[in-house]
Amino acid sequence: MTLPDEPDAATDWTGRPFSCQDCPHKELRAGGRCVLGRICVRDARSRRIDAFFSKNSELAGAYIDHLYFEVRALAAKYASLFQIVRLMSDREPEVRAMAALRLPLSRVKDMRGDKDRAVRIACALRLEGADLVVMASDEDELVRLTVARRLDPSVLPMMIGDRAPAIRRVAAARLPAERLFALIHDADPLVRRDAAERIVPDALAQLLDDSDLRVRFVVADRAPREIAARLVNDPDEEVALRARERMDAAAEE
Repeated sequence: MTLPDEPDAATDWTGRPFSCQDCPHKELRAGGRCVLGRICVRDARSRRIDAFFSKNSELAGAYIDHLYFEVRALAAKYASLFQIVRLMSDREPEVRAMAALRLPLSRVKDMRGDKDRAVRIACALRLEGADLVVMASDEDELVRLTVARRLDPSVLPMMIGDRAPAIRRVAAARLPAERLFALIHDADPLVRRDAAERIVPDALAQLLDDSDLRVRFVVADRAPREIAARLVNDPDEEVALRARERMDAAAEE
């Protein structure tokens, strides 16, 4: 049986098998910097291409115009910044995204309106301050989610009204506790639960009658005991049990 990494398993990006006989980098083999089926720029497998550039980064610039997009993307990971500027307009989003992860921020800012969300996510991972704030209104949820995870908490309140619950949950997890009052009344129960887990305990009285048992459980667990006591007869047994445990612990003190 042929294993995936055996030399005779090597095929190029067109699906054709190849050997080292006509390779321009044969001289690298002696030093272990090029190994068929392991470390090879001609291989179709990205990890083998990456291994080649990792050991031969000085050659990366010669491959940023390669026909195979994986080669261009991985070459961009190692080539000099001067060489990869032109990849900002590469036809493949994976290549443009790699460029966005490496180029100076002044260049990355010009890419934040890219048509592909993978490129915009790469930009959101790099940009800071006002340049990142602009991306909070991106049409794509995953882009906005990346922004929400990186925004300074002082400007994160701008995203508590985002239409995606996942983004509001990030806000609930990152905002200062005193800024969570709007989120304990959110339409999504998981947002309310996340906010309840961090808000000042006295505010949990507002959630005693919440329709979601997960939210009420947090109230039973975190609220001051005089508030949690009102849940000892909750319709959900887990909520009621947690409230009774709180009361029993208080009685033993």
